[in-house]
Amino acid sequence: MTGHDTWLTGNGVAVSGIPVARARATIAAAPAGLRPGEVMRFDNGFHVELKDSAAKPPTEVIFDPRTGAVTTEPGPAMMWNTRFGMRARGGEAGAVDATQAQDIAMAWLAYNQAGPTIGSIEAYPDYFTLDLQRGDTVSGMLSISVSTGVVWYQTWHGAFIPMGG
Repeated sequence: MTGHDTWLTGNGVAVSGIPVARARATIAAAPAGLRPGEVMRFDNGFHVELKDSAAKPPTEVIFDPRTGAVTTEPGPAMMWNTRFGMRARGGEAGAVDATQAQDIAMAWLAYNQAGPTIGSIEAYPDYFTLDLQRGDTVSGMLSISVSTGVVWYQTWHGAFIPMGG
């Protein structure tokens, strides 16, 4: 999968819910020895965290809900990822740890988007992805580069659709 955007081409069948997204992710991830972890539904599609055999998340993929195509998530997973992204053949040594990533994210939010709080944080190869929350509801995601501390706000998801939605 190194350097490739498409994990599974679309079959023309709309992805109608999390169980279908999980099944497509299972098919897409199997050749790389991965499996789906958390699956989230948004207005613009599905976000899936893939896991390796040690239950570590090496990358993130998204689904086109109209066609079922599974692709590497744009932004951090595609650009910064040192295992499955464009930097797969190496990368800089990490300088930002999880605590620093949370601090960077909180400072970014205070300056750019008052209101959301930090939910979960996941470490990927050379970046962290953080869920943003308003109350108990996911309101977005952002990623922090381990190498540089740069913030990448993920605008492509749209609004979160709660589980069962």
